Amino acid sequence: MTTVESPAKPVRRQRIRPGDVILNAWGVLGLVFLFFPIVVIVVFSFNNGRTLQTFDGFGVDAYLSALSNPAITNAITVSLITATGTAVVATVLGTFAGVALTRRPGWWAPGLLVLLGLVLVTPEIVSAISLLPWFVTLGVDWGLPAFNVGQVRLIIANSLFASAVVTFIVRARMTGMNEFLEEAAADLYATPVRRFTDITLPLIRPAVLSGALLAFTLSLDNTVVSSFVSVAGSTPWPVYIFASLKASLRPDIAAMSTMMLVLTLIALGVAAIILRRDPTGSGGGAAGLTSAMVGK
Repeated sequence: MTTVESPAKPVRRQRIRPGDVILNAWGVLGLVFLFFPIVVIVVFSFNNGRTLQTFDGFGVDAYLSALSNPAITNAITVSLITATGTAVVATVLGTFAGVALTRRPGWWAPGLLVLLGLVLVTPEIVSAISLLPWFVTLGVDWGLPAFNVGQVRLIIANSLFASAVVTFIVRARMTGMNEFLEEAAADLYATPVRRFTDITLPLIRPAVLSGALLAFTLSLDNTVVSSFVSVAGSTPWPVYIFASLKASLRPDIAAMSTMMLVLTLIALGVAAIILRRDPTGSGGGAAGLTSAMVGK
């Protein structure tokens, strides 16, 4: 029995439309415009000259100078401690607030949502001006050295915004979950703490971890608020850069800024991996934050 081969279908060549070409080119130009200044800083961080006005040769002297400068290393240490403390405080407060808003909303829930929304949209200069007299009015040093007092003030100030971010992320994650598993655990006489640690927390872990990483990265570049609430001896990295610009921008600052950029990209990359591993796909991360804010 002979088989008749069907004629091959003609391959249709995709027609290139001028409009698509223009839009793609415009998108590429937009990305270049956004990221070109960052590329310039990264390139000039390998400048062996004394300033960034001219490129005097390729090398790693700027990195060695930055790591051996006590003022720079102290500023980086303050920023990292502040970011870590902010992530811890914001994650704890935001997680419990997000769970409470979803599972046990009451008459207070709309007011809390309004306050959190105001925290997100209030200009940083307004928050900074309001925080400074508040800290001065308290006049409390908690019995700590000046360095630790400044560190505590920075953590409190940065946690205000970060807590709101974590709250909306966790709330968006909790909205896509039902209470069947938690109710089943309650029927089996599990305590509220056991239900939270064994059922709720594992389900919202991607949102909690991504919120903590976002709080960490948001605290690293908070310049306006930090410049108002910081004290002598606890100057964070963004404030140090802002003060150094009054003289000249040195390659060692560009070198340390490049290292901080790499650290931020690593944190954001870890957050992206966590969100991709979310088995429910309910949008508990940055997308969930956007949808939750738009929905309100």
